Amino acid sequence: MPGEVSTEGIEAAWAAIPAEFRDTPQFVSEALTRELGVRLTVKVECLNPIRSFKARGACWFTARRGPEAKRAGVAWVTGSAGNFGQGLAWAARRAGIPLTVFSAKTANPAKVAAMRSLGAEVVLRGADFDAAKEEARAFAEGGNLAEGGNAVFVEDGREPEITEGAGTIALELSRSGAPDGVLVPLGNGALLGGMGKWFREAPPETRPETRPETRLVGVVAAGAPVMRRAFETGDPAPAEAPPRTAADGIAVRVPVPEAVPLLREVVDEVVEVSEEALVAAVRLLHRALGLVVEPAGAAGVAALLDHPDRFRSLFGGLSVATPLCGGNADPALLR
Repeated sequence: MPGEVSTEGIEAAWAAIPAEFRDTPQFVSEALTRELGVRLTVKVECLNPIRSFKARGACWFTARRGPEAKRAGVAWVTGSAGNFGQGLAWAARRAGIPLTVFSAKTANPAKVAAMRSLGAEVVLRGADFDAAKEEARAFAEGGNLAEGGNAVFVEDGREPEITEGAGTIALELSRSGAPDGVLVPLGNGALLGGMGKWFREAPPETRPETRPETRLVGVVAAGAPVMRRAFETGDPAPAEAPPRTAADGIAVRVPVPEAVPLLREVVDEVVEVSEEALVAAVRLLHRALGLVVEPAGAAGVAALLDHPDRFRSLFGGLSVATPLCGGNADPALLR
């Protein structure tokens, strides 16, 4: 990874992230605890201006890299399924930095509209997220923006500031004592890597001695399992088949190579969940909490639904947490 992710960076990120995206609600849901058989704390990351956690990393990246980009007259280019594009659009607009986002032709139309409303130019290219991201990389490397400006490619999962910003979720969770287990959706790896870095290396006072070390579990969709293989083998080779999942936020075909070593350093395991469990998790969260959470954001709950015996055995009587990390569900899926 270009630069090191650190707990000091996570603390600095927390101080720099705008108040709109910090100190999000976190609470034990008795309804979910009864339904799932584990004492579950939810960290609600879908009640903010972009309805996802992605602005945490985007705002810290912009705080660190934005001033120089502004002085140099640089524009940013990224690839996104929609949530990271919204986060970076929100931060870039605030900093006065032009942004172009490449998304797949099949991207969630609500996310595309939201990115455009935040001031990003959105280009639809490619059959999936990773194809769109490659188009973005090539566009930036070509350096041919309007009026001959320079472009810099920004990649979620690669930039250390984005990972540190995501790690602030773990910092906030740990204020009331580190949980025994955390179930985290795994896409490009910034969220799981940042949270894992904090729980593994945070100051001792955030991890009471009376509890075992927090167990970090990444969750991927069975229809997009490549990050599980990358984690288990260390090989970031692309998947042979395209993703087949409604969870577009974790529909990875090509792992970010720089993200894999950190995941292997801080994460205990990665599990897969079925499409049926993802949809059931969306329904359960709406019924139990009155929240609209997109499938990728509900992946932690889906893991508890899909592997009930295993996680009840592993975490029964202990504290478990999961971030509900996005609420920008496809309108067709919600119907």
